[in-house]
Amino acid sequence: MYAGLHMLLTGGVVLALYKMLKGTTRRERPHHWATGVTAAVAPLDRYSFPSGHTLHAVSFTVVALHYYPRLAWILVPFTLLVASSRVILGLHYPSDVLAVLGIGFALGYAGILLLP
Repeated sequence: MYAGLHMLLTGGVVLALYKMLKGTTRRERPHHWATGVTAAVAPLDRYSFPSGHTLHAVSFTVVALHYYPRLAWILVPFTLLVASSRVILGLHYPSDVLAVLGIGFALGYAGILLLP
């Protein structure tokens, strides 16, 4: 139960950061600029950075692995698939996803340190 509450709090912080970054960076998605890139699915909005899917997947994985390290065999590959899918689908630049991998890890780890 504590793990679920921890993930809920983490999700709230991640969502707030996501909305703040999305509203301030306003980086256009790759299919707007790069020739030969088309979005395989309709984007939820116009802007590319940050990848909310990747941000949530990474931060949730970090917190979940703190409580259930034996799930690493499934959570780590899943998170990497989420991250790579964002680029493959033409919705994000590789740099968006790489930056968010670090941000998501930092948020998840900070939550572990702050909530003993």
